[in-house]
Amino acid sequence: MQAEDLDLAYTRLCEAMGRTGEARAPLLLAMVCLGLMSRQDTLAPVLALIDEAEVRSRA
Repeated sequence: MQAEDLDLAYTRLCEAMGRTGEARAPLLLAMVCLGLMSRQDTLAPVLALIDEAEVRSRA
């Protein structure tokens, strides 16, 4: 995915979270994550991304 596409996707996600509201944003994020994970052919990249996101979120 190109940088412009990533920016558009991120913007769309942020807008959706804004419309959903702070209280329900975690549910929206979980649903998006599950949908994206279900499109992966194997487990390894999903687990690697989860680990990477956890590390980066603590930085």
